[in-house]
Order: sequence, then C-alpha cells, then structure tokens
Amino acid sequence: MDILPAIDLIDGKCVRLVQGQYDKKITYRDKPSDQAKDFINEGAQWIHVIDLDGAKAGKPVNIEAIESIVALGRLKVEVGGGIRDVESIKHLLYIGVERLIIGTRAIKEFDWFADMCKKFPGRLVLGLDARDSKVATHGWLQETEETIIDFAQKAACLPIAAIIYTDISKDGMLKGPNIDRTANLVQSIDVPVIAAGGVTTVDDITHLGEIGVSGAVIGRALYEGTITVKEAIKAASIQ
Repeated sequence: MDILPAIDLIDGKCVRLVQGQYDKKITYRDKPSDQAKDFINEGAQWIHVIDLDGAKAGKPVNIEAIESIVALGRLKVEVGGGIRDVESIKHLLYIGVERLIIGTRAIKEFDWFADMCKKFPGRLVLGLDARDSKVATHGWLQETEETIIDFAQKAACLPIAAIIYTDISKDGMLKGPNIDRTANLVQSIDVPVIAAGGVTTVDDITHLGEIGVSGAVIGRALYEGTITVKEAIKAASIQ
C-alpha cells in the first residue's frame, strides 16, 4: 500500500481545509516545496497535491508551486484540482506530474473523461468525493444524485490508474476514515482504490490495508503530528 502525504494549495501556500470548507482554512507552510522536502526526508515516494484554487476556478492556478515540488526530482507527484480540459492535462504531464486526478468533469461529462483516459492511459485517476454516498463536485461545493458505487463501476472499464475516494465528512477531522464505505467500494470494482479523508493513526493504516486499498492519502494528521510519514510507511509495509 502506497502512502501519499498531502499538500493542499491556496495562494501558493500549503494549507488544509476542515471538511472541505474554504472558510475553515489552516495555513501550515508558505513554501510547499519545503513541506515536500520534509516528506522526502521521512521516506515518502509519492505526494498528493490538490490545487484548491484550481478546484474553484475550474482550471489549474498554483502551477508555480506544483512545478517547485516536481523540480525536487525525488517524488512521484499526483495532482488534482480544476483539471477539466486536455490542455491542462498535457501541460501538467509535460512539467513532470506522474498522474492527474479528475473529478468534476469526469462526473459531469463521462464521455469526455473516457476519451481522455484512452488518450492518456494509466496517467489519470478518477477522484470520487462524497458526502454520505453521493458524489460531490466543484471543489466539494456541489453535490450530485450519483452514488459512489454506481459511478465507480461505470468507470472501472476505463484504463485509469486508480480511484481516489474521499469521504468529505471525515476530511480534516482527525477521526479516522470511513472504513465501511471504503471497503464496499474496494469490493465492488477491480480498479485500485486509494483512500482519503480522516486517515489519522497507524491503526487507520492497518485497517485500510486489511480491506485491500492500494494507497492512503494522509493530510492534516501529518501536520498535527498524530502520525508521521515514516510510521505510516512502516504500517503499510506490513500489509
């Protein structure tokens, strides 16, 4: 199981939101690349970067910060937030991003997403964010009537790298991930599932490993010190 420390970007800075609410922002570092260096020093091989400004704007905004992380040359970088056109996909892959997370447009225009997956096989990740069982879009600001399981099963036939499932109600709350819903998703599809939202302790990593996720995104817990990257990697390696 991969461990993916998270860096969320607003105004070029490393922040965290509580339950996806932009008015509940915690700023941790002014230079995201410095935070990425800390994660590297703890053994991180992947990093999960979300352009929160981009998610609201509908296009990548914090390109300079993303480039500074990629330029370190020691991490596989996945990026999400506002990636809704082929030009953004091409540009982010060109600057060295390993894979891209697409959520809003994938859900709103599935045929377009399917076409992008065929053009960039193995480089796109479907981002499924949900409150309860319903998919949310536009930086978690809008909800749909589509369920996580239904949409995941529809996407599972595409050449995607993975599905990242985020339970918004758990995100930033330091109370553990939604194990039951994540397990249901893992069991319903053959595509690798990455869990995000609420991953807080070594026990959380152990439980996620037991249900068969391929990776875990850890955000606020790393910044608050309830778990370290090193501890998470060690727990994941036992699975």
